[in-house]
Amino acid sequence: MKKRAMTTLLSLTLLSGCSGSGAPQFKNVSVHDPSVIKVNNTYYVFGSHLASAKSKDLISWKQISSVVEDGNKLIPNVTEELSETFNWAKTDTLWAPDVIQLDDGKFYMYYNACKGDSPLSAMGIAVSNKIEGPYKDLGIILKSGMAGAGSDGEIYDATQKPNVVDPDVFFDKDGKLWMVYGSYSGGIFILELDPATGFPLPDQGYGKKLLGANHARIEGPYMLYSPETDYYYLFLSYGGLDTKGGYNIRVARSKNPDGPFEDSEGKAMIDAKGNPKKLFDDKFYAPYGVKLMGNFEFRNGDSEPAAIGEGYVSPGHNSAYYDEKSGQYYLIFHTRFHNRGEEHEVRVHQMFMNEEGWPVVAPHRYSGEKIAAYTSEEVTGEYKYVNHGKDITAKSVVSKMIELTADGKITGAVTGTWSLSGEHTVKLTVEGKEYSGVFLKEWNEAVDGNVMTFTALSKEGIAVWGSHVLTEPKE
Repeated sequence: MKKRAMTTLLSLTLLSGCSGSGAPQFKNVSVHDPSVIKVNNTYYVFGSHLASAKSKDLISWKQISSVVEDGNKLIPNVTEELSETFNWAKTDTLWAPDVIQLDDGKFYMYYNACKGDSPLSAMGIAVSNKIEGPYKDLGIILKSGMAGAGSDGEIYDATQKPNVVDPDVFFDKDGKLWMVYGSYSGGIFILELDPATGFPLPDQGYGKKLLGANHARIEGPYMLYSPETDYYYLFLSYGGLDTKGGYNIRVARSKNPDGPFEDSEGKAMIDAKGNPKKLFDDKFYAPYGVKLMGNFEFRNGDSEPAAIGEGYVSPGHNSAYYDEKSGQYYLIFHTRFHNRGEEHEVRVHQMFMNEEGWPVVAPHRYSGEKIAAYTSEEVTGEYKYVNHGKDITAKSVVSKMIELTADGKITGAVTGTWSLSGEHTVKLTVEGKEYSGVFLKEWNEAVDGNVMTFTALSKEGIAVWGSHVLTEPKE
């Protein structure tokens, strides 16, 4: 199955690439909630506030549009075109959309708007013959937050019914069209759509609930099917999106697009819901879902100040892409940064499936690297080590120094054993917990050179990363 679309938001900034010989030339865009779709040889991301950008290589990005205002290239007369949506949601902006190409060759944008301090939201569809627009409104398909009956004919209860935002539309392996959506409120839902029109099939109401309730801080669902494992992976963002929110990226999986979904411990995701007695009780649902990434910081030494380190603050609201030709997986998301306030940019990291069929995320941003066969000599040495844990917190995990020794031991801040099997498979035992993943040599902007890294996941759904302290000699 080919994934045809993804969600997110955009505004553009430019950041120069690294200065060393052979350094990738990064050009960044400031995008929130990026949703990806590949058309011909170009990747596009669409995000909140009618922002969009494109790239040929997932490294150098170019802005297409930004800001909800008349004259925006995507919907040039947006204030009039979507006036019904704005009036319902009592807002003048749009949240995270998704764009997909249907069998008629046209591009369908699933747009949405929300009041923000309540789930008063509307979701609709706009269509274009060209990926870069202009898009023409086809009308609203869902509303939420109303007093009285909702789209399912029942009294709308925000603790149990969805907030109709954050859509991701996808084809399953059998050609059926689905939309997964939702944020906070009553949880994450899924609807089957008509592949000919893009509209929901009749008599579904809000669809089927996959997880969430009681305003649990879970949002930004995104579905990716892997022909390698034959699983559907449901990516989610937990926590709040700002620098103090503790945003983090999680995943669950199922053999069916509409579930049931489980995490790596076999816990049913339908049980991941908020505490009915306490609003935004993150500890109540933090144990559910595989946590792939949260706040972290690689430092050059345990005592060095935060300004010297590199890392992310509140990474989240991701999309993902599987390249059928190369077999490579990519995670596309927005993130904030240490000491940069609420400024945010898009980042792309490569992903891999570990031996248990769970995605593990490369520690550094994608720079065109390919995984290869590595020797024990290449992977031994000192690493900056990060354990992402399982909590939802604004506190960053600061790297600690460890060493993978030639005799298969792990020494330093944590202890255990390690092994390299096959070409690049890593197995770690750290203080009694087993982790499975891969070694990968990739570009590290902080040192302006290539370093060996590892990324691995435990059965408890906890990710660990390592970034080699030593770099390749520069030419």
